[in-house]
Amino acid sequence: MSQMPPRESAINPLPPLILALFALTMGIEILFQLGSRGIVGGPQAIGWRQAALLDYGFQGTFPSFMIETGQLRPEFLMRFLSYPFVNGSFSQAIFAGVMLLALGKFVGEIMASFSVFLLYVLSTIGGALAMWALGGEGDWLFGGFPPVYGLIGGYTYLIWVRLGQIGAQQLHAFRLIAVLAALQLIFGLLFGFAQDWPADLGGFVTGLIVAPVLVPGGFRALLARLRRPD
Repeated sequence: MSQMPPRESAINPLPPLILALFALTMGIEILFQLGSRGIVGGPQAIGWRQAALLDYGFQGTFPSFMIETGQLRPEFLMRFLSYPFVNGSFSQAIFAGVMLLALGKFVGEIMASFSVFLLYVLSTIGGALAMWALGGEGDWLFGGFPPVYGLIGGYTYLIWVRLGQIGAQQLHAFRLIAVLAALQLIFGLLFGFAQDWPADLGGFVTGLIVAPVLVPGGFRALLARLRRPD
């Protein structure tokens, strides 16, 4: 009696590490919400979010201090990676979390789970570096959007490659980031520009740059593409 072939799931699972990042971010946000309502932590819990922003947010003064003094301070280096997990509001956490899941799923359909996680980490660092270089030293960076923009950069590269394979116009790969940039411009003109825009830009550029070496066989394929005569 012949066996039926196993059915493939119509829904691709999320990369586990991206799911873990989402759970960690939302778990922290839930604690902030419960604390602000006095459900956990007592009266001091009302200030948990503000304290976390000061303890784990990023500011250009921290790397500047390390360079000026020649001291590598672990608590300052940690901020290059910790800021995405502390959001300024519930709505920021929700929007960043939903985009993380969506982009993580799209990119995870091509990249290995660890590669998607590495893309997230590198884009987080790239966002902080861009904030340091282009933002004011006193401007604070927090929230999960810079690494999400890094995933958008990775997604843009994957679409760019796919469009090239079918002979379509590859500039169409930049539609998503163009729409988001237009929305940010509109909101900036209406309500004022967010001070952390350099981090979003830095996250996107980092994701776009590192994605070619994170896809399966990416580094070899990238070298072959660079060696190919025009």
